[in-house]
Amino acid sequence: MSVENVVGLVVAVSLLGYLALALLFPERF
Repeated sequence: MSVENVVGLVVAVSLLGYLALALLFPERF
């Protein structure tokens, strides 16, 4: 895998995790 693929994957996973946390714990955001 190239560096661009790894960076894109990390960004996508972090965004999905942030959205999931915002949905599960709305009082923290």
